[in-house]
Amino acid sequence: MAKRRYVARGVPGGYGIWDNKARRWWGDRYELCPDDLLAELNGAADPARITAQLKRYRALRR
Repeated sequence: MAKRRYVARGVPGGYGIWDNKARRWWGDRYELCPDDLLAELNGAADPARITAQLKRYRALRR
């Protein structure tokens, strides 16, 4: 199995997305683990679907 570029890591207050290639945090912090967002980032990486996932997770925080 190939090494994943983006992984969810636990941070105080929820989860953050860690970029293994750039070695830095990507995006916002999330209360729930963003499994489908991670699958899209590590898979096809379609910008429209990534944007839709980001909007959905931001709406959950409100």
